[in-house]
Amino acid sequence: MTAIRIAGKAPVGLTAPRSQVIAFLVMVAAFLIAPLFIYPIFLAKMLCFALFACAFNLLIGYAGLLSFGHAAFFGMAAYAVGHSAKVWGWPPELAILFGVAVAAVLGLGFGILAIRRQGIYFAMVTLALAQMVYFFCLQAPFTHGEDGIQAIPRGHLFGFFNLRDTETLYFVVLAIFLIGFLIIYRAIHSPFGQVLRAIRENEPRTISLGYKPDHYKLMAFVLSAALSGLAGGTKAIVFEIATLTDVHWGTSGEVVLMTLLGGLGTVFGPVVGAFVVIGLQNYLAQIGAWVQVVQGLIFVVCVLTFRRGIVGELGRILKLKL
Repeated sequence: MTAIRIAGKAPVGLTAPRSQVIAFLVMVAAFLIAPLFIYPIFLAKMLCFALFACAFNLLIGYAGLLSFGHAAFFGMAAYAVGHSAKVWGWPPELAILFGVAVAAVLGLGFGILAIRRQGIYFAMVTLALAQMVYFFCLQAPFTHGEDGIQAIPRGHLFGFFNLRDTETLYFVVLAIFLIGFLIIYRAIHSPFGQVLRAIRENEPRTISLGYKPDHYKLMAFVLSAALSGLAGGTKAIVFEIATLTDVHWGTSGEVVLMTLLGGLGTVFGPVVGAFVVIGLQNYLAQIGAWVQVVQGLIFVVCVLTFRRGIVGELGRILKLKL
C-alpha cells in the first residue's frame, strides 16, 4: 500500500524502472527528428491528443475511474483559450493557463458530484455532466454555436517565440507535452500514485490503513481535468479554432479508445494509442465515415488479441515495465 524503505535505498515502487527512462529518451529523440519527415502541424495535433490520452489514463489506469466526460475539460479549455486570446487579446501563455484553470475548476465541480459513485454509475454521471457542458457551449453567445471560435491568434509566446512559424509552434507544443507527461510520470511514481493504485486494487483495505479514498480520487480527477485542459487549450492554439467537436461525447469516446488501444495503466501506451488513432483518421480520411468502422474493427481485434494494449503486450513479451 505504501512505499517501503529497504537498507537505506529509495522507497520500493517510487523509483522509475530503467526501461521507462530509456523509453522516454527514445521517445524524446523520435519527437525531435520527426519534423524532418512529417508535417509539424500534424505532429502537433498528435502530441495534443497524446497528452489528452495520458491525462485520461491517469484517472482510469491508476485510480480505476472510467470517465465518459473528459471532452468537457478538453473542449472548455479550448473555448477559454480561444475567447481570451481573440477577444481579450491575451498572449498565448496566459490564455493557455486560463484554459487549464477553467478545466481544473470544472473538474473540481464534476468530481464533487461524481466521485462518490463507482463503476458504471460514475461513468454515467460524468457523461451526463459533459452533455450539459456540450449544450451550454451550443447556446452560449461567446462560443458562437456551431461556428465555433475561429481565427484564434497564435501570437508570440512570452513575446519572443513566433507561433505563426510552424516549426517553432511544433517545438513549443512538444515542450508543453513533455511538461504534462513528466507531471503525470512524477505523480504515478510518487506516494500519491501508490495510494491511487491501492485504492484501485482494494479500496476497503486502503480505508482501513487510514486513507480517505474520496480525497485522493478527487485530486486525481482535478489533475486529470487540468492536464486535459492543457491539451485542449494547446490544440486550440495549433488549429486556431475551438468548435463543438471538442466538447462532443465522441471526443470522450476517442480518448477511451486511444488509452485502451495503447495500453491501459501503462506509461507510454496512451501516447502510442493516440498516434495510431490520429494517424488512421488522417491517412484514411478519404474513405469518409468508414474510418469509424475501421477504428471499431481495430478496437475489437485489440480487445480479443491484445488485451493489455499495444504497449502492454510489448512489455509482457519483452518482460519490461513500459
